[in-house]
Amino acid sequence: MYPLQFEPILKEHLWGGTKLRDVLGKNIKSETTGESWEVSAVEGDISIVSNGSEKGRSLQDLINENPEALMGKQVHERFGYEFPILIKFIDAKLDLSIQLHPNDELAKARHNSFGKTEMWYVMDADPGAQLIVGFNRDVGREECIKSLEDNTLLELLNYEPVSEGNTFFINTGKIHAIGAGVLLAEIQQTSDVTYRVYDFNRRDKNGQLRELHTDLAIDAIDYRKKDDFKVSYPTNKNEVNQMVDCPYFKTNFLNLDQELHQDLSERDTFTIYMCVSGKATVSNGHGTASLEKGQTVLLPAASRSVQIDTTGAKLLEVTI
Repeated sequence: MYPLQFEPILKEHLWGGTKLRDVLGKNIKSETTGESWEVSAVEGDISIVSNGSEKGRSLQDLINENPEALMGKQVHERFGYEFPILIKFIDAKLDLSIQLHPNDELAKARHNSFGKTEMWYVMDADPGAQLIVGFNRDVGREECIKSLEDNTLLELLNYEPVSEGNTFFINTGKIHAIGAGVLLAEIQQTSDVTYRVYDFNRRDKNGQLRELHTDLAIDAIDYRKKDDFKVSYPTNKNEVNQMVDCPYFKTNFLNLDQELHQDLSERDTFTIYMCVSGKATVSNGHGTASLEKGQTVLLPAASRSVQIDTTGAKLLEVTI
């Protein structure tokens, strides 16, 4: 039950770029890598341990072997043997498609999947980079359908300029897209269900238009304008600063320039640390993992304490 690290699962996309390699140091030769899945139990993309005595084993194997020790009793009772969140870094050299995700009920009925609530932490943004989050006014269902037919959807959307440290909470049903020039950390429910509604009429490497999911999306969209997505959070040094607390995950911001020790004896959940700046080592009494910007570690729920040593690092701390 030492701190576990995993081999990145790299995803090629027509909108991907080189920041996962050039900024985060991933071992990538491609010029169009869009995603690095850091901790995943999505079927077909299950993380493999890269460090220590469990090296080469899958995250799912470890869960099946001892679910409460790895995930926590309350997490196991709630999710069984399914790891409930997916951790990624995303590099958008080009605009991503306009999309949204269904809620738990719809995703279960249609895809036998969790829904997909997610959050973004912006790590790097080119000048003028922006995100699309929600509508710029309340929109009717028929109006939205007509805008898709008329190729005018972009006129209805809300654009948010971004810079490093900006954080966004994307609940299910909210239309959204990551804009060109943005590198971010993403924390989400374990789900790969996405409804793409607009893709700038782009074609894939085979010259084909990418599939849209408009019919499925229409019943899943939240058509109301809501200013509930921008996350304001404290950045106090050497403290645990709350960012997001939702039913699917909890995320804190650690802005450290010295050692931090936490008692985890009452924390009945795994803990994931994503390094978004600087360097640190994470120890739990059973082992130590080194983190640099763009690296991730999973602390099993059986850990009774954690010590983070650094002279300068920013970490996202994720639990259930």
